[in-house]
Amino acid sequence: MLSDHSAVTARRDIVRLCHSGLDSISLRSEAMRRLRQVLPIESFWFATADPATLLFTGSLVDEIPEEATPLFVANEFLQNDVNKFTQLAVASSPVSTLHSATKGRLEESSRYRDICVPLGFGDEMRAAIRAGGACWGFMCLHRDVGGLNFSPAEMDLLAELVPHLAGGLRSALLLEQAADTDDSDGPGLLLLANDLSLVGCTPSGERWLAEIADRPFRHELPQVIHAAVARLALLESNVPGPHDFAPRGRVRTSSGRWLVVHASRISGRKPAETAIILEPARPLEIAELLLQAYGLTRREGEVAQLVLRGRSTAGIVSKLQISEYTVQQHLKAIFTKVGIGSRRELVAQAFAQQHRSRVRAS
Repeated sequence: MLSDHSAVTARRDIVRLCHSGLDSISLRSEAMRRLRQVLPIESFWFATADPATLLFTGSLVDEIPEEATPLFVANEFLQNDVNKFTQLAVASSPVSTLHSATKGRLEESSRYRDICVPLGFGDEMRAAIRAGGACWGFMCLHRDVGGLNFSPAEMDLLAELVPHLAGGLRSALLLEQAADTDDSDGPGLLLLANDLSLVGCTPSGERWLAEIADRPFRHELPQVIHAAVARLALLESNVPGPHDFAPRGRVRTSSGRWLVVHASRISGRKPAETAIILEPARPLEIAELLLQAYGLTRREGEVAQLVLRGRSTAGIVSKLQISEYTVQQHLKAIFTKVGIGSRRELVAQAFAQQHRSRVRAS
């Protein structure tokens, strides 16, 4: 059972960790190591996410078989169930458990019945790692099927840690803009069969694929590709879900570059194949992502993105249907948070970030 003293100690240690300047992988690894000192956890999955699309990007996985990945992804994107990550990203609380969501009737969850039980997992605690209106990652913790359910005190502890973990992931994103890199490589193409096996790829596709592999190394495709394909399947289905999100996501490579991952069907192929395009991100796409790391509100983010697209004040007023005074107030708030004093500096600051994109060695 989680004691008050151990909870306070764990919270203090992990909060400090989140402000220690670690890169994303090191932060997640150390946070899980310390969390496990106070919470019995059989296995876990801790992924970063693209705040704009809520797709998983890089994942850290422990004691979850590779063959379970497509099952969890299908459940997340294609099946009705409780505690979906996209739901937690906007829910009143970012943390929930299967036990609490089903009111103790875990078997009502298809994820529990069809995936967790065969794997020997019991209760599951999930969290959307969010702060300031942006979601920077997702976490899933599993208990042994014979173990205790996660308690309200354990949920409260994780909920208290969520904004700090989000801040740590956000800071890692900014801190990792440390060195210039040339963006001379072109898009890569992967061809996937229905079972997501790799049918073929271009040389650049093979290179980008190696650079976005999950940690530690796994033989399966990276999580961002699984998620993009599942989002594509959702768009093609009648299953309720976040249909306004495109089957694409932005992901940082091991060398610090940014890629946009697109999923699309190849028409006329029998059997059906899926094309995955791995394309170096355009400066605007990186600038918009990095601006979210400054903690802008949703409306401030919309105003900032329109500024980056060259819209005038009148253009922003027309697009967002707000007053000129409101636009100016939002701009003042943006300038304060980013630490600049004009639109020109905002554009220069945002676009300069995309040149400083080599990750520190981990």
